Amino acid sequence: MKFSISSSELLKHLQIANGAIGSNPVLPILEDFLFTIEDNQLTIAATDLETSITTTVDVMSDSNGTVAIPAKILLETLKALPQQPITVDINEENYGIQITSAYGKYKLAGENGQEFPTIPEADGVDHLSMQSASLNQGISKTLFATSSDELRPAMTGVYFQVDKNKITFVATDAHKLVKYTFTEVSSDVTTTFIVPKKALNLLKGVLPNGGEVKMSFNKSNAFFEFDGILLVCRLIDARYPDYNAVIPVDNPNVLSIGRSDFQNSLKRIAIYANKTTNQVILNINNSNVTISAQDLDFSNEATEQLSCSYEGDPLTIGFNAKFLVEMLGVLESDDVKIELSTPTRAGILLPTDAVEGEEILMLVMPVMLSN
Repeated sequence: MKFSISSSELLKHLQIANGAIGSNPVLPILEDFLFTIEDNQLTIAATDLETSITTTVDVMSDSNGTVAIPAKILLETLKALPQQPITVDINEENYGIQITSAYGKYKLAGENGQEFPTIPEADGVDHLSMQSASLNQGISKTLFATSSDELRPAMTGVYFQVDKNKITFVATDAHKLVKYTFTEVSSDVTTTFIVPKKALNLLKGVLPNGGEVKMSFNKSNAFFEFDGILLVCRLIDARYPDYNAVIPVDNPNVLSIGRSDFQNSLKRIAIYANKTTNQVILNINNSNVTISAQDLDFSNEATEQLSCSYEGDPLTIGFNAKFLVEMLGVLESDDVKIELSTPTRAGILLPTDAVEGEEILMLVMPVMLSN
């Protein structure tokens, strides 16, 4: 079996698939790409048994067939070659591979493609279509709030709530929570599922700027298809916490403040905060907010004052500066609104400028004030 292709074209597709290869594969063959040629079309697949990526590219080939090729040496070879046509020749008896370029020949040992794990297929699935840019937004605005705690598997992924023509993305680590809802989707189902963080990170890296993504899902897997690429991931089999129960509804104190100024102030003040808690104190009254932090162990202390508009009783509350900075970085409006009730209850961050067709709500738990 022999095929020819541009080295840069092949490299581009390999780099997409390479994201699915794990750092410590449980089987040696999982360190390989699966190459399958059918009717002058090369399909490249990679998997870590949880997440799989398949991508397709046209080639000039003399026959159909399949082979598993070691990923690392193939990628390194192509990265080191200037763009040019290359020929890949596969010995179907011993799976030996020879790559021929304008510079010379490179031989490596492949494996029997039939031994490569089967990539899950979309059986008994429900479908949903949405714009690539919208899916990217949903992932970008929530992924940072997922948990790394393997003892709470549900919270290590993003919760997708599909409700006819509306989709809600939720992520939380019990300290912060993000809920992002987007209305322009086409689906005829109502369902929920949890997509792992790794799969969403990979998806975010390969989603195109424009066009539509076809999503399919059943009880065990989700399938994302676009531009000749298919990403398949095993869903997290766990019950997602009732996140609505933790969102406080009665928040009489409302602070409105310039997002960028507030974020920059927090970044400066956080330098002086205790490195374990990252605690900053907000002392809020009707026309300004005083932001302060101290680290008693090192006698470090900082204070700044920003003007704001505030409706409610004067309030002093502590937050983790790192969480606030991250959240303000994801919100896009010029000003933000923070709804508060007491120093021991969560604060709600909202953009002041609503975008048609989408809603975002962020929640952050307070860091208790020390006496």
